[in-house]
Amino acid sequence: MLLIYTHKITPRLTYIMRHIFVNLLGVAIDFTTKVEEFIKHSGPKITYTKQPLQNEFFIRSNELLFEQGINDIQINLADWDGTPCFFSNGERSNLPFDIFAASFFLISRYEEYLPHVKDIHGRFSPKDSLAYQNEFLQKPVVDIWAYKLLDALKAKFDGLEHKKRAYDFISILDVATSHCYANRGIVRGFAGLIMDLGTFKFKRVYERIAVGLKKQKDPYDNFAELIALHKLYGVKSNFFFQFADYSKYDKNVSTNSIRFKSLIKYVADYAPVSLAASYSSFSDQELLKKEKANLEEVINRPVNNAKMRYNRVDVPVTYRNLISAEFTDDYTMGYTYELGFRAGTCTPFQFYDIPLEVKQPIKIHPFAVHDYALAKIKREQVILQQVNILGEQVRKVNGTLITMFSNELLGNKDEQDWMSVYAKIMEEQHA
Repeated sequence: MLLIYTHKITPRLTYIMRHIFVNLLGVAIDFTTKVEEFIKHSGPKITYTKQPLQNEFFIRSNELLFEQGINDIQINLADWDGTPCFFSNGERSNLPFDIFAASFFLISRYEEYLPHVKDIHGRFSPKDSLAYQNEFLQKPVVDIWAYKLLDALKAKFDGLEHKKRAYDFISILDVATSHCYANRGIVRGFAGLIMDLGTFKFKRVYERIAVGLKKQKDPYDNFAELIALHKLYGVKSNFFFQFADYSKYDKNVSTNSIRFKSLIKYVADYAPVSLAASYSSFSDQELLKKEKANLEEVINRPVNNAKMRYNRVDVPVTYRNLISAEFTDDYTMGYTYELGFRAGTCTPFQFYDIPLEVKQPIKIHPFAVHDYALAKIKREQVILQQVNILGEQVRKVNGTLITMFSNELLGNKDEQDWMSVYAKIMEEQHA
């Protein structure tokens, strides 16, 4: 067991220390504020405070983990053997940076509490993030820092016990629209046909009629192919179905459709089924609870995982709403149009609620790859190269690579055979 001495034990300190040591590095830890207890400890030990006690392993602390609330923080980026870092420590510290404070800043999404301009959907822009502005968005720096710490501790303490974790890969399928033409009812189908004719989209007119006459499969109905592909490569997957009423931003098949319910049940026989919360439920707790209950009724089992429509996250409100609706896991933490690690990590973590200064009972699973970000890249070779770069970063720290694709994009073959691209990603990135 590693003993950590500090001048003050705070919720922030225990939260980030347990995440780094226990979750990332597999090192058992305990805390003390008593100098006598620290000196008597015969096993590995470190001090995290302003000044060292003797000649022990010492990491000089930044004030962030001992503060409360949100303050305007001055951050200066520097290089640590090729990896960006901040909160410099000075010469006496065994580490040149306070990686605990820096990790807390990124994982808690501290910067998203600071004043910023939201986009049309109320989202934090990646361009406002420290990682994007300093070009380390595609590095899981929290995990990299943790392994640098582990190397330093192992050099200091022979036989330091730690459990190794393994690389993992999860493919998320976002099903906001299960079918392009089928199962939409006579009125919506006819309205769509008139609209396609009026906008001269004759290819869609042909497809719509062919699907209606059962001469052609609906382009978005690729679920059997996806299930078979995941089985072939042993890929863990999770299908997030939107199960909500029709609205401006929610245009899935009617929740009353027997065929739609049968599809969800079919998929649930082969993979976990979770809730893609509707746009309308973002600020409506009761609607969120209703959507969860309705989906649970269809698959006849609990729905614990959620993701928000358009990856909308408003900290801390979004996570408080999910907790209120009794979700235990969230898969919304990432950027829609940028590849990389929004929270600076490729490891799932519990959400820390800064205004309440408490670790909340919901686990966040950050994704690094979104299909909309890949769709900006026109060449297949470059797409695969970009995903491989991220995958290699995650493998180095034995983290979890999460990709997010929609059945809509995978059914689109206009500019790219996306199902073929997806299959190559599954083959190359599977654990």
